[in-house]
Formats: sequence, structure tokens, C-alpha cells
Amino acid sequence: MRIIQGFRQAKPLLAREAPFVLSPLSSGVEHKVTEDKLSPEQIVRRIIDDVRDKGDEALLSYTEKLDRVKLSSLEVTRGEISAAYQKIDKKLVPALELAANRIDKFHSTCKQRLEFGFVSHGLGRQVSPLDSVGIYVPGGTAAYPSTVLMTAVPARVAGVKEIIVATPPQEDGTIPPATLVAADIVKVSRIFKIGGAQAIAALAFGTESVPKVNKICGPGNVFVIMAKKMVYGIVDIESLPGPSEVVVVADDTANASLCAADLIAQTEHDPLASAILITTSPELANSVDNEIKLQLAKLERQTIAQEAISSRGMIIVVDSLGEAIDLVNSYAPEHVSLMVRNADTHVQKIRNAGCIFVGSSSPVALGDYIAGPSHVLPTGGSAHFSSPLGVEDFLKVTNIVALDETDSKELAQAAITIAEAEGLEGHAQAIRARLQTTEEEIK
Repeated sequence: MRIIQGFRQAKPLLAREAPFVLSPLSSGVEHKVTEDKLSPEQIVRRIIDDVRDKGDEALLSYTEKLDRVKLSSLEVTRGEISAAYQKIDKKLVPALELAANRIDKFHSTCKQRLEFGFVSHGLGRQVSPLDSVGIYVPGGTAAYPSTVLMTAVPARVAGVKEIIVATPPQEDGTIPPATLVAADIVKVSRIFKIGGAQAIAALAFGTESVPKVNKICGPGNVFVIMAKKMVYGIVDIESLPGPSEVVVVADDTANASLCAADLIAQTEHDPLASAILITTSPELANSVDNEIKLQLAKLERQTIAQEAISSRGMIIVVDSLGEAIDLVNSYAPEHVSLMVRNADTHVQKIRNAGCIFVGSSSPVALGDYIAGPSHVLPTGGSAHFSSPLGVEDFLKVTNIVALDETDSKELAQAAITIAEAEGLEGHAQAIRARLQTTEEEIK
């Protein structure tokens, strides 16, 4: 990893004015979609238009072209879900159930703290769940049951009636059994064998088989992220999640082996992941650098992690913990791990981060699977202005105005004055009509 000395040297490297942009599609993927040379944006737009216009026909066609799978039906059957339980390690079911229960408990507690009903003097808020949500779960060559749990459970806790999962099929036309079991544990409504931009389009517009939803959540490749951006406004989306990010803040009390392990864990996700150590200890910096080399040699996904560390990994040595925290707030990473003495006293100083992991007993990997809060977090610097996925994402608020006659009369003249200043006489007259009615009733 690159070792950078000093706060001033590090700050320009960590500054970013816009969320991270995913790399372009390969030409190989382009040719699977069309014979023409199109930009990634044009490819995604074509897929979305085809799905909107042709429905299931387009979905089946793109699944055959892009996933190399010829399907006769898009929806997963109950029989396929039942069979999945026989194909997984028996220890996985109770592990997924434990994770689901912890995620449920965390989000249920958060929901209880939301304000319902009237605030004061006839003014209030009505909080209602969305009717339907679509969850995109990456798949194909890998299984991500944790993504199912981290998105579907908050939606279910919020009270969403219909939770639809879309995930790409494997080459044999099946969905990874761990994904199906996780979906069954959290009681999703329906599961479809659809991936990429075509899945996002199907959820946004609806087809003969796939219902249209109110909101789409979940991570994915460049096709998925661009498609989510393009359908926003037709449906809601939770975010545009990019590659994983972790910043470990450590002092001379930190364990170099644990710091290295936390950095490596996030880099095995994606060669575009970023892993950064910021430390006040030059000795720790060298120790972590050596530990990373040792641990990488034993990692199954060594090639992916090595590419991420070589291109987006760095160790920054600063003079003080204050400088370290300033860099964190400037970078606004997805994950921050505080491996410092009295770590809990520094939490509130970090304003821009997706999730803060406090102390050596709180590894980021536990947050990825089972701690409780969702692992769907802002990336690419968007923690400057956005929040992790939570139960709030699946609720909508309707304001309530139920003024009594006295309050209405007291506010009327000021409202009329503002309406007249804006040249909206109809507004003013609508308020005067109430006053006139009241006066006539008194007479």
C-alpha cells in the first residue's frame, strides 16, 4: 500500500467533489446487447425502452443474451424455494435467522421512535408504509443472502405489503439456494429470475409477470446503477451504491493484524473497493503494511483484493487524531473503524460516514452480516448528504392540517397579505370566503 506522510499531503488525495463513478462497460458486454457501438448510457436506455415496450418478451430475450440462460418462466416457484433448503449447509439457516432477528429488532426500535399523529394545534403527520418495494440482489456467479436480509427486513418492519426480489439466474437457470432461503426466511412476496438493467426496468414499469413497485433498492453493477438513476422519478430509489469503502483510524494501541484484516475484508468485494488506514503511529503503519502482504497471500480472492489495494489502498500517517478525523469527514467513507484508545469518545466528532464501528470488538464484517443496522450505506462521498438504508426509507409522510375555526381566523389575514404579494388573488379569495362564511353564521 502507498504510505503517505502528513495531513496536507493526504487531504488532496481524499478530496472528492462528486460521488464515485463506476468504470465503463467492457466492449464484450456491449456486443452482447447490440451490434452497434453505444455508450453505457445508451445501452441502458435501450434496455429500459425495450422492457417498457415489450415486457416479458424483452426480459426473456435479454436474459438469454446477457446471462446465457433460456427461461420459460421468470418467477421462482414454491418448489424451487423448498428444494433450496436441501442444498445449503444446515448451519446457514439458523445463522440467517439470527441475522434476520437482529436486523428486525434494530429497525423495529427505530420505527417506534418515529413521530406519528398530531404535533400541536391541528397540525400533524400521518406516516404510512409504501405499498410495494423491489429489491435487487446481485447474483449470477455468487450468492448474497445478506443483501436480501439487509433490504427486505427494514421494508417488512415498515409494513410494506408487497416485497419483490429480482436477481439474475445462474447458467443452469436457477437462483443460488442461499438467496432463496434468505428470501423465504424474511417472507418476501415473490422472486424473479431477472438481472441487470432489465430487472430495474421491469420493477419500474411492470410487465405481464412482474408487478410495478413504488421503490427500488439494492446494489448492482454499472448497468443496475445507471438504470436506477434513469428510472428515478417514475419510482423512488434508495441510493446509487458504488464499490465498498473502509477507513480504519488507529493509534499506537491498535492491533496491526486486526487493522489489516478489516482493510482486506472490504477489498475482496470488488477491485474498485477502497481501503485506507489513517494512523498517528508510523510504527503501526509499517506493521499494517507488512500484515496486509502476509494476509493477502492466504486469501482465496487474492487477485481481487490485491488489485483494490494496489490501486485504491493507502496508509496515511498524521500528527494527531484530530487530523485523522478531519480527513474522515472530508472523505465521507461508507465504513469507519475506530481502533483507538477511548474510541467511544470520538464517535460524535465523525459527521460524515455511513456506519461507525467502535473499537476492536466491532469489526466491519459483523456489520456486513449480522450486527443489526443495514449494510446498505452511502458510498462515493454521498455520506456528506445521505443516510444508510433504514425503516424510514420504506415509509412516507402525509402532512395533516386540521385547524379549528379560531386558529383559521387568526391566520387568515397574514395569509391573504402573502397571497396578494404573490399576485395570487384566487388564494386570497379562498381564505376570505371562510371569513365571510363565519361572519354570516354569526349574524
